[in-house]
Amino acid sequence: MSDESQELGITESKSHKPGEWYAEVVQKANLADYAPMGGFIVTKPRGYALWEAIQDALDGWFKETGVDNVYFPLFIPESFLEREKDIVEGFDPEVAWVTHGGHEELEERLAVRPTSESIIAPFMADWTRSHRDLPLRLNQWCSVVRWEATETKPFFRTKEFMWQEGHTAHADNEGAWEEVWTRLGQYERVYEDVLAIPVMRGKKPEHDKFPGADTTTTVEALMPDGKSVQGGTSHNLGQSFAEAFDITFSGEDEEDRTAYTTSWGLSWRAIGALIMTHSDDQGLVLPPTVAPTQVAIVPIWQEDTKEDVLEYSEEIAEELEDAGFRVELDDRDERNPGFKFNEHELNGVPLRLEIGPYEVEDEEVTLVHRPDNEEAVEDRDEIVDAVDEHLDEIFDKLYDAAEENLEENVREAYSPEEILGTIGKHGGYVKTSWCGDEACEEAIKEKIAAEIVMQPLEDEGGKTAGEVPEPEHDECGVCGEPADEIAYFAKSY
Repeated sequence: MSDESQELGITESKSHKPGEWYAEVVQKANLADYAPMGGFIVTKPRGYALWEAIQDALDGWFKETGVDNVYFPLFIPESFLEREKDIVEGFDPEVAWVTHGGHEELEERLAVRPTSESIIAPFMADWTRSHRDLPLRLNQWCSVVRWEATETKPFFRTKEFMWQEGHTAHADNEGAWEEVWTRLGQYERVYEDVLAIPVMRGKKPEHDKFPGADTTTTVEALMPDGKSVQGGTSHNLGQSFAEAFDITFSGEDEEDRTAYTTSWGLSWRAIGALIMTHSDDQGLVLPPTVAPTQVAIVPIWQEDTKEDVLEYSEEIAEELEDAGFRVELDDRDERNPGFKFNEHELNGVPLRLEIGPYEVEDEEVTLVHRPDNEEAVEDRDEIVDAVDEHLDEIFDKLYDAAEENLEENVREAYSPEEILGTIGKHGGYVKTSWCGDEACEEAIKEKIAAEIVMQPLEDEGGKTAGEVPEPEHDECGVCGEPADEIAYFAKSY
């Protein structure tokens, strides 16, 4: 292998050094680079294209279900932030503050938004007068800053990150819960149908819910290294924010009532989950749904066959582009086919078409799958349908592998020793009975850095943590006290 090919390839092992491997994939696949300030990243075009694919899917679903996009200022006056005490207490260690504008000290500090409830809620109050104004559904695509991050990892954990945050107001609690389930379902859908990652639906324990929320629901994705990723959260805020910010409305009986509100968000942590779930020691692996390039066509020629091979390749590229596929015809003279193969593998292109003089002569095309190098030969005349079928097959391969990883890594344990031993040996999710005391979580967390990532949503249909058989034990798996709750422990990103 040439020095240039070695430099192009991945040198770290996903199974032995997942952290170093992940950082190398992000940089060598040209997704992101490190910013000069610690904890921040520069997102490169190929990385941002992944975020746009997620954004396009979610934004369309949001609009289909009555959501309007808005944009609110980056800065939040300190007095606004303080109007909801749980927000202040919950985010205080994470807030970045602006104290000066130019050379002048500001009369009031401005928070760089860690989340936007405190700036959006006052305007929701202004815009809500009557029951006819409800439900009010707003969403903004923006970045937020949370300064608590120390060990940063591109997309998984950075001090500034991209996300969407939805904020809604409803006439009753039933409407708020319907909203919560709708958004949680859309997050599940984006992971499973767009990113090819199965998720578990659950709720956060009381001590880990969003500050000020009645209930925080979550979708959790299990990574191949045994850690869980909080994929997206949907919060029923009850009336706490509405009371703090006076979001009231006149009912049909003309009596004033306090609204019920929700908020929900998904960040580019989803990109981190995508990279970690599917990629391998050759580099990035992407499902066709989000890949910036779905098909790479690599012509293979000698000087006497170059003209015919290129003409044949160009015709196929044009036909596939006309059919709506994202295609790159790699006809670079200065690179040999082997280098091109490696580069497209590194960049996660799902499907490679190899075209040499034999393919031209036989009016065929050789197709190679990125995840496993499976090859197939298809007729030239049926190439559009063949590519469509192969891309679907590649998506299914990625989803099936991730689903197998999830199914094999949900285990039960009913003593501190079993819980610690199971997480230490296998990782994944460990299900146990729980008394509800945060101290029991801390006892596990102190020894192995695992926490309760979710509890079952017992009253919600669909794919939930409750699919795993319910434990028969009625004693807490940590302290042995009576327990009527179920908890899933895991290490997490």
